[in-house]
Formats: sequence, C-alpha cells, structure tokens
Amino acid sequence: MTSVYERIGGQEALIAVVDDFYERVLGDPELAVFFNGTNMPRLKGMQVEFFAAALGGPDEYGGRTMKDVHRGRGIDQHQFDLVAGHLTAALTAAGVPGETVDTIIGTIAPLAGDIVSSSAA
Repeated sequence: MTSVYERIGGQEALIAVVDDFYERVLGDPELAVFFNGTNMPRLKGMQVEFFAAALGGPDEYGGRTMKDVHRGRGIDQHQFDLVAGHLTAALTAAGVPGETVDTIIGTIAPLAGDIVSSSAA
C-alpha cells in the first residue's frame, strides 16, 4: 500500500504545493498579517517536512509542536478554515485527486485544537 506522500508525488510535489499554498495564504489579507517578519524560506521548509511526515513520507518532523508554534497568535476557527481552503486549492491545482485531498485535509483538520486560540473571537 502506498502512502499519501507517495501518491501525490513525494518531496518534489510537496515543495510545489507548499509554494503555491503560501502564495495563496500571503495573498489573503485576512491571513497575510500573521506572517509579517516571518522567514518564509525556513517556514516553507518546515512545512514541507511537517507534511511529508504527516502523509507517510520517509522523514520525521523535527520542528516544534503545532501548539507551541501557534500559541499566542490569536488564530480563530475562521482563519484556520481559510488556511484549509487554501491548502485544498493548492493541492487541487497540483492535480491531486479529490479523494486524496479529502484524506490530507482529514489529517490536518484535527490540528485545529492545537492551532486555534480558545480566546480568539
């Protein structure tokens, strides 16, 4: 049985999806503000590593937990959902089949509890 990582095309495909994803996120005025002053090449690299590990790739994610990375940022559920929408669009644009996109979003959706601030409105 092949992993989702392999089905979408591995590392090269993930890099392309993450690049497109961040173009979409940074072009969204509701989300771009969260990335002011962010080292985007480093963030993209960590995101590729995270997705590769989450989708059954060969490497382990060596970054901080989602809770630690997003603590205190004031991200609400609406913003989380916007990000998920941009990820869906980037995956779809890369030619990832709908069923696989749904699997990926299903893998990421439970992270809302670690990313969304309970105090956010």
